[in-house]
Formats: sequence, structure tokens, C-alpha cells
Amino acid sequence: MTTAFTFPGQGSQAVGMGKELADAFPEARDVFAEVDEALGEKLSTIMWEGPEDTLTLTANAQPALMAVSVAVVRVLDARGFKLAEKASHVAGHSLGEYSAHCAAGTFSLADTARLLRIRGNAMQAAVPVGEGAMAAILGLEVGDVEFVCDAAAGETGSVCQIANDNGGGQLVISGAKAAVERAAALATDKGARRALMLPVSAPFHSALMAPAADAMREALSNVTVNAPSVPVIANVTVAPVTEPGEIVDRLVEQVTGRVRWRESVEWFSGSGVTTLVEAGSGKVLTGLARRIDKALAGVAINNPADIEAFLQANA
Repeated sequence: MTTAFTFPGQGSQAVGMGKELADAFPEARDVFAEVDEALGEKLSTIMWEGPEDTLTLTANAQPALMAVSVAVVRVLDARGFKLAEKASHVAGHSLGEYSAHCAAGTFSLADTARLLRIRGNAMQAAVPVGEGAMAAILGLEVGDVEFVCDAAAGETGSVCQIANDNGGGQLVISGAKAAVERAAALATDKGARRALMLPVSAPFHSALMAPAADAMREALSNVTVNAPSVPVIANVTVAPVTEPGEIVDRLVEQVTGRVRWRESVEWFSGSGVTTLVEAGSGKVLTGLARRIDKALAGVAINNPADIEAFLQANA
């Protein structure tokens, strides 16, 4: 059995996330305390008590999701399941790529928390509220969605592109509001099962995020970047990265580029991975992997019972 670890992205957050881990394991408590200290505020209180709208803010959700993911990895490590020895690769969905890098030792935990706070704020500030939008397109292939994006952008002379290729016929588009609305209508005309506007505050993973990419280039230049102990599959290239300079380039490109998650799961399958372990809040990636390749075994770990079951199965 060859195992790879994956780390969830925004949308997997929920009030109460990580609380059971903190109650059960000192290693998890240490992670949440270190993130709180790095950010200079009690993010853990927001995670465990809410309110939900505050947790959902991009600048909070991103470091919060990372903290839960890293807490899972630290607890496993303390009990003998060491990522560097047991996993062939790691990958994360959007912000989860930072969780993957933190788990693999590319960045310190404190630096990762601060980078994600900067990333969240920069992505939110890149486009005035109301000028950008995102939409989920269900039931069309990538080529068809690229076609409607190009057609919509051409008509309005603005940005419209695929932000996430999540697999299982689920794609997310992003860009200028009018262009995204036009693309959603065109997608329906082309036979999409559904095309729905998403309740997001900014057009993530589109060219409109260029100011945020610049901010991340600067932020990444101010932290130590180590070679990861496990190769990380980059969202934008679907290829392993281990060299610090390339890691920075890929993370900068990721802000405006497509999250190629379907291809990442296919890469795992084609590279001999048989089990994908999703470490962190929720089970979104496990569900996506099942739709992309039913031959892959999927395991989601986000609470003490999950950890005990996983350790027993991998003793």
C-alpha cells in the first residue's frame, strides 16, 4: 500500500473544528496555541465558538483549516506514524497546499499561519466587493467550460476562467461578475446540469487576483523555505516540487492559477498511490477522490476516533 496525504481547502471550515483534537491530545493543543501566538489573537476561540460568519472570513478560515490539518499530522507523528517515512507525496487544495508544505517541513507552523493570514487578506483586498464572482458548473467537461469562459470573457472584454477543476464533473469558474454570470448562462445552454453563483467574497484563482500574487511573492521572500521532507504536488503544475525556489514560484502562480485537483488525484493514481489520507476538517477531498477514481481508497482524519482507527489499521 502506497499512501499520500491531502489537505483540505476553504469551504471545509466549521465551528468546533479541532476542538476534540485539542481536548484529547497535547500535540494538537500545542499547534493551536502556536497559531494563536503567531497571529497575535485567539483564532482557536473563533474556531471552537464562532460566530460562523467570523470563522468563514477568508483571513480566518485559511489559517484555521491549516491548524487542524497540521494538528492531525503532529498527533500521528507523536504516535509513530511519521509523514516523512510513511507518505510518498502530499498535496493540498488551494490553501491546503500551504498545509501540505507545513506538514512536510517547508515552512514553520508560525510562518505558515502568518502567510495564510496575509494570503487571506490580500485575496480579499485584490478586487472591490461586488466586482468579482465565482460560479460552480456541474455536468460539463473541462473543454466545454473553457469554451464558455472564453466566449463570456470575449463578449465583455474581461476576465473569466476556470478556478478549480475538482473532478466528477464539478468545475468552478471565476472572474469579473458580469462575465461569470454570462458564462454560467452559456454553460446552462450548453447542457450543464447546474450552473450556480457561489456566495464568495472575491474571484479567487483568477487573473484579477494579481495584486494578491504580488503580496505573496513579497511575503514568501521574508520566510525560511526548506526542502520538504515529502514531495509536494503543486496545484498549478500537477508535478512534485522539492526545491525552495520552485516552491515559491508555484505558490505565487497558484493565487491566479487553476487548482488542478482532478489531475492531481489522477497523478496519484498513475504514480502507484493506493490510499489518499485527508488530514483536517471535513471530508470534501475524500468524496472528490472517490468520484475521480473509485480504485483509490480514501480515509478522512479529523477527530480522535479517526486517529485511533487509522493508527490501528496502519500498526
